[in-house]
Amino acid sequence: MKIYQQTIRLSERKRGFHLVTTEIIKGLPNIAELKTGVCQVFIQHTSASLTINENADPTVRKDFEMYFNKTVPENDPGYMHDYEGSDDMPAHLKAALLGSSVLIPVSNGRLALGTWQGIYLCEHRDRGGPRSVVITAWGE
Repeated sequence: MKIYQQTIRLSERKRGFHLVTTEIIKGLPNIAELKTGVCQVFIQHTSASLTINENADPTVRKDFEMYFNKTVPENDPGYMHDYEGSDDMPAHLKAALLGSSVLIPVSNGRLALGTWQGIYLCEHRDRGGPRSVVITAWGE
């Protein structure tokens, strides 16, 4: 079994859902050496998250943003953790709902994503800054 791991830094992005599939693939080129395996992508932050979804129509990403903003609104008077700004506690809640990692099969040296699937960086802060992601792939 082979195991590869690399930490990459994703550039700062505005709040929203951003395709980062290409950056993930470029971040760990050793995936190409695996015939069969698994790749985990883990974000090292609590106010951003990762998910897999539609990679073709950008309105899907806009609808994700709209839905999560409605579901987890800013300025809720019940939030106690508010000293980092009105987007901070909602960002933590959104990240908890979506999760900090995705797990993707590797087949013949490539991520076995479906035709219309891509990896999203879900940036929940107005100014979240650059984001660190650990990519780990293992297999034969």
